[in-house]
Amino acid sequence: MRDTVQIHVSADLPIRARALTYANRVEVRFGKAFPVALLIDGDALDHFATALAEARAGLEVVSARPEGAADGEQ
Repeated sequence: MRDTVQIHVSADLPIRARALTYANRVEVRFGKAFPVALLIDGDALDHFATALAEARAGLEVVSARPEGAADGEQ
């Protein structure tokens, strides 16, 4: 049995976020008929946003490399 759940978030996947003010959480739903919901505590939002920003920066570094450059090459 796997300990993690993986979903592939693509540009055409519907994503809805809403504040659950009564619970100090944000709910992010992925998909339509059978959505996956991610619940993020309000206190963890900055931490989550920072992690996403760091991951995006990593992707931007890779996409800025000259075509054909391998890891560690410029």
